[in-house]
Amino acid sequence: MNSISNVWKHPKTSAVGLLIAVVTIASTLSRQGITLGAAGNGTIVTLVSGLATALLGLLARDPASSTNDTNSANSTVKLGAWALIALLLPLPLMGGCSTKNVAQDIVNWTPALQSAVATVDSTAVLLAPADAAIFVAATTGFDAASDILVAQAKAYLANPTAGVLAQLQTAVAVFQQQVNASLLSAAKIANPDSQQHVLNAINAVGTVVIAMLALVSSVSSKAAVARMAAQSTTKLAAVRPYLDEGKATAMVASHYGESVRLARFEVVQTEISLAQAGF
Repeated sequence: MNSISNVWKHPKTSAVGLLIAVVTIASTLSRQGITLGAAGNGTIVTLVSGLATALLGLLARDPASSTNDTNSANSTVKLGAWALIALLLPLPLMGGCSTKNVAQDIVNWTPALQSAVATVDSTAVLLAPADAAIFVAATTGFDAASDILVAQAKAYLANPTAGVLAQLQTAVAVFQQQVNASLLSAAKIANPDSQQHVLNAINAVGTVVIAMLALVSSVSSKAAVARMAAQSTTKLAAVRPYLDEGKATAMVASHYGESVRLARFEVVQTEISLAQAGF
């Protein structure tokens, strides 16, 4: 009886709990390949999860009704935090809701990628000759890999077929491995100033490539993701000490025009999801 009465006493908390359960169940069903039928460009599962996620977003930003009630305010802050966490849990799942939208998002990242690669090209002059040699050797394939990835992203937007997607999967997986290898090479640079310049430049490229990898994975089959992950010999776990989550957060926040707090959660969630997938 107390459980039933608590529903009426704390309706907002009960609503968030129910929505979190819906999002969690929908995420689990999607990972198991259970769709419950089609709904527009997506599935019933992604539609229900999307509606629940949207409602969680509204609840997460609902302010306390009274600024004088400390307990109420604290409760609302905690509730908003849980709602935000639940909001972020299905990000990879929801990314695949519309293939066209994901394809456009991948293309939208290409200017940032080209800019980051251009910065890499100009970084060597800031380094001592010995450090520059290591850096240039580590990043020598970035220009070609960027050109291929940008071309494949645009090709997929124009023609989102399985064949073009396979080429895009290869392009982003290869580039991601180049970035990981370059981060490990940067660790060999002893001069701390040079190493910081190098890591800053590589991390900018890496942030975009990881974002594109997550987007590509969201529209790929489980078998394709597993195949991409199996070909990734240098895992994210190996380069994690050299990843700059602050830079990644700032880039994601700027790209999507969102808060730093939300972007930070997205960056962490993306890294966790890709690591769990085997990257």
